[in-house]
Amino acid sequence: MIRLSLAYLRDRALNTALNIILLALGVASLVILLLFSSQLENRFDKDAAGIDMVVGAKGSPLQLILSSVYHVDIPTGNVPLDTVALLRRQMGVAQAIPLALGDSFRTFRIVGTEPAYADLMGASLAGGRLFAAPMEAVIGAEVAARTGAGLGQRFVGGHGMTGGDDGPRHEEQPFIVVGRLKPTGTVIDRLILTRIESVWAVHGIEAPHDEHDHEGESAADHEAHASPAEVTAVLVRFGSPIAAVRLPGFINRQTNLQSAVPAVEVSRLLALVGVGLDAVRAFAVLLMLTAGLSIFVALLTALKEREGDMAMLRVIGASRPAILGQVASEGLILAAAGTALGLVLGHGVIGLAAANFAQLQQMGLNALAFHPGEAVIAAAALAIGLFAALIPAFRVLQSDIADTLANSR
Repeated sequence: MIRLSLAYLRDRALNTALNIILLALGVASLVILLLFSSQLENRFDKDAAGIDMVVGAKGSPLQLILSSVYHVDIPTGNVPLDTVALLRRQMGVAQAIPLALGDSFRTFRIVGTEPAYADLMGASLAGGRLFAAPMEAVIGAEVAARTGAGLGQRFVGGHGMTGGDDGPRHEEQPFIVVGRLKPTGTVIDRLILTRIESVWAVHGIEAPHDEHDHEGESAADHEAHASPAEVTAVLVRFGSPIAAVRLPGFINRQTNLQSAVPAVEVSRLLALVGVGLDAVRAFAVLLMLTAGLSIFVALLTALKEREGDMAMLRVIGASRPAILGQVASEGLILAAAGTALGLVLGHGVIGLAAANFAQLQQMGLNALAFHPGEAVIAAAALAIGLFAALIPAFRVLQSDIADTLANSR
């Protein structure tokens, strides 16, 4: 019966191909949406793990999160270095890690910070050591793989996110690679870590002096010697639930500071993206249902043309379940082929998108990752194909053999 079904499908090859392609497009659309939304959400959660709050300059909270946690946007501005000490003095703050941003190397962001940032992101060394002196750098796994940089190599950063490709570079202040991190699957894989003093140095900013260096100065002299050193943002980890309630309001009351909670801002972002995804998802489901209707019409038309064949099979001893199975197998074969093609297309599109769009690649979009929901999509597609075939199959079984053979002469 399977061979007979394949023969019938080959006999109307164009119609078969069109039905397979139509179903494949619906499956591929759902797979793309599933992979994109799930991987995006997982990456957001993984990159922000352990970060309870971000403090930065006034502006868009979402922009602050995207620039300081996910490193895919420009910062909202800088805040005084005293902000770090202010946060560390607050009750309930377990950790406050400063970040200084602004430069990059070959599109990979240079982040001035402390060694504690690597620990926060769960990173460990694959070779070398952590930065200890200004202009020493530790590179993430993706930076090492895509730039070929190794231990002891020197490089020069540039302004902005393009790494100086179309702007000024800090030729007089080269960095030296002293360490390389193991892959983590988080944003740190594509970062270059260094001391905050390194970022200040390449921009001609003097590092702050100890307080005892200016003991005995007047208030005016002290203000004249005040350091212009700033940081871009501070990543905060709470030590108690009370801090989560009290600190955001305290920070937002400061003149030049704002707080942003990654979980809240990411939820808002996903909600905005989700509206568009839901619309596309509804279209994909409609496409799959249309494919099922097409299979139903194709099989109904085909069975009308070969009613005599079906009657002859019953005359020579084919049972009703066998006839039913033969027709149902045509629908299942079409659905299985469309499902397989759709899965391949879905993963292929994800792979092409990640390869051609740097933003998607930075978000960790992976064409080789499979989601359990794909099994549900495949099962739904097969069910549509089976259901579309069963209605014509029952119609064949209800027909009168004698009348059918008489009319087919």
